[in-house]
Amino acid sequence: MSVVLGVAMRTGMFLIQPSVQVMMAARCVFAGPIKRLSPRVSFTQSRSWCSDGPVSDRNEVRLHWLDGEDNGIVEVLMCRERARNSLGRVFVNQMRELVSSVHCDTAVRVVIFRSLIPGVFCSGADLKERAQMSNPEAELFVHGLRSLMSDIAALPMPTIAAVDGFALGGGLELALACDLRTAAHSAQMGLIETTRGLLPGAGGSQRLPRTVGFAMAKELIFTGRRVGGEQAAELGLVNRSVPQNQTRDAAHKEALSLAREILPQAPIAVRMAKLAMNRGSDVDISSGMAIEGMCYARLIPTKDRQEGMAAFIEKRLPRYTGE
Repeated sequence: MSVVLGVAMRTGMFLIQPSVQVMMAARCVFAGPIKRLSPRVSFTQSRSWCSDGPVSDRNEVRLHWLDGEDNGIVEVLMCRERARNSLGRVFVNQMRELVSSVHCDTAVRVVIFRSLIPGVFCSGADLKERAQMSNPEAELFVHGLRSLMSDIAALPMPTIAAVDGFALGGGLELALACDLRTAAHSAQMGLIETTRGLLPGAGGSQRLPRTVGFAMAKELIFTGRRVGGEQAAELGLVNRSVPQNQTRDAAHKEALSLAREILPQAPIAVRMAKLAMNRGSDVDISSGMAIEGMCYARLIPTKDRQEGMAAFIEKRLPRYTGE
């Protein structure tokens, strides 16, 4: 029995009832804003953090809080330049901390995951680092990586992956953990683990079939094939694909456009809709209907629902506050 399976059986993680999961997940939807663990920064400042100094000084992942009309959009910036945003220990630990810091912050309405490294979203596993691990260490690390992807998928607000370059192996698994994906035509995506004697171990074997269908997912995983942005859109792997631009950030610009469409909507309603769809997709339709009803009931007493009704009657744009 593996260490991971043994832990799972001892903790009973497979025995949580759907209704309990919904109530647990809904707690952060209505929680008050928490103190941010990272300061608001400008885009220019964020770029200066992409360095390859001593491990203790590296900032391989950072948050960027947008202001003005984009207030409420937060970007997770990946900038491990020399290693092409590969999933090493420092990168994963910093990503986990940042994901945790935004999880219960109700001021955050949309999160965009993007790379500051031209031509790369995330290149997947850090094979040089992985080669130095013992078998138990590698198993434990991949378990932590799988847990990180689950944490990203469990964020209560909508998440968007902006894929402007390579997203291979764990890089595509990171994108699959997001709700929505935009890609440049020139992007390359694939779960290539079978070409390395492995299988997708950070959620890819489960999320890809749920995204493109089981037959196509099996074909892509069995062959280790890479697909470009246009084909990814045709398969439903990404929501939008656009031609790459001279600044090589077309997918990011498209992700921002999509985030700006979400931003004006009632934030609690958007979060509860996400919860209803995510939880409902894991159960039979009768249970899914019950989950939908629970989520809908949580919206009835909100000020945002009252504001939406009033705005409709008064023929004006609503002003949602997330209450």
